[in-house]
Amino acid sequence: MSNTHENTVRITARIPVSIQETLQKAAELSGATLNQFMIQAALKEAKKLIEDERVIILTQTDADTVFSLIENPPLPNAKLKAALKKHKGFFSENH
Repeated sequence: MSNTHENTVRITARIPVSIQETLQKAAELSGATLNQFMIQAALKEAKKLIEDERVIILTQTDADTVFSLIENPPLPNAKLKAALKKHKGFFSENH
């Protein structure tokens, strides 16, 4: 007999009864088990968070500024020059 759960893990959480009741009600309304509902909700939120962190939304003005700076970068200032010198010093050592 093969193990159908060989690629699964168990996640547990302690929550107040009031939260469990709310989640259970929502699960019932959606036609899912409590476990299915929690997995679906957590996965949806996780994907949204990952996407929100991956995508930057700019106004047209902000986008124009970014592209202008890419196409016409300003000359290095003293802080940038110091950072480059520090970077070169760090990587010229035997690290």
